[in-house]
Amino acid sequence: MKFPADVPVLSDGVVTLRAHRVDDVEALWEQALDPLMVQWTTVPVPSTLETSRAFATEIIPDAWESGTSWAFAIEATDESGRERFAGTVELRPEGDRRAEIAYAAHPWARGRGLMERACRLSLEWSIDTQGVDTVVWWANRGNWASRRLAWKLGFSCDGTLARWLPQRGKLLDAWVGTLGAGSPRAPRNPWYDVPHVMGRSVVLRPYQPGDLDRIVQACADERTAYWLSQMPQPYTRSDAEEYVLRRGELAAEGSAVHWAVAEPTTNELIANIALFDIRPGLEAEIGYWTHPGARGRGVMTQACGLVVRHAFIPVEDGGLGLERLAVLASETNTASRWVIEANGFVEVGRERRGARLRDGSAVDSIAYDLLREDWPGLPDPA
Repeated sequence: MKFPADVPVLSDGVVTLRAHRVDDVEALWEQALDPLMVQWTTVPVPSTLETSRAFATEIIPDAWESGTSWAFAIEATDESGRERFAGTVELRPEGDRRAEIAYAAHPWARGRGLMERACRLSLEWSIDTQGVDTVVWWANRGNWASRRLAWKLGFSCDGTLARWLPQRGKLLDAWVGTLGAGSPRAPRNPWYDVPHVMGRSVVLRPYQPGDLDRIVQACADERTAYWLSQMPQPYTRSDAEEYVLRRGELAAEGSAVHWAVAEPTTNELIANIALFDIRPGLEAEIGYWTHPGARGRGVMTQACGLVVRHAFIPVEDGGLGLERLAVLASETNTASRWVIEANGFVEVGRERRGARLRDGSAVDSIAYDLLREDWPGLPDPA
């Protein structure tokens, strides 16, 4: 293709995709200097006006003409009614009807749904007119904005490759997913947000960066490690960072919701509780641990009641609308079994030697469940 003559203009009435122009250079430079661009992309550091000029007037035109990239400038109207550069969406042909998608928004354009519109336009064009059959998406692990958009577009988002994506001399862990030409361009699974849930003396909330030290304290605790023998030991701050990141991935995969249980007045983390192995509309399992400084205060009993309520109330009322909850506890873990039984769970079975403890011994696990129709008679934990 000849640049810019052969670059199509695509529009949905809100965003327009077009060839990059010289008058995009200053906006490209502003975008390149943005901290999120530096963190998540391979933009040059330091970026200059000249590196942005070379991108718009040399790199992109050469890529169009060589057939190695179809990069569109995104244009949209701001609050003042002015047409502005909003970012770039790019498809990189890889042969055999395959292409890679990449996108980056100017800071002013984020959070407006513009990039989703731009990606949909570019996907439609590449599939319908260029014969692309499969599109791959890559992102550095932890780039939640990129993953959320890929999820909305229907990408599978189902792989993680260790030390795969290069960035300024380092190899970073990568998320990857694909989208086929005939696949629905809509989410393939639920993405569970973590709601704030208020109780009498606890609050359930998403994890925060300030929770890491408390996670280390709780998970390095001898009693926690004894009952949860799969915990890394020694337990480090890196383990806590991985723990929080993985909780987010499980929510994005539609398989779990993990809450930090916190003191309402100080916001200090005092426990963790989760619904995992969620089967939407059907069932889930509950798991939890408590910070040693919060034991013996009824914290987990109350938190468990709040989670049961959230699991059973209908989706239209903000809950998960599940029919059944299950939980397992080591037979000898009397504190955990107290929490379970206090919330109305019924013992339904035994897994012989189902739990391996830190000392290497194997003990029976007691299985409990609770059905939604059995729940309304319980007192409201809030």
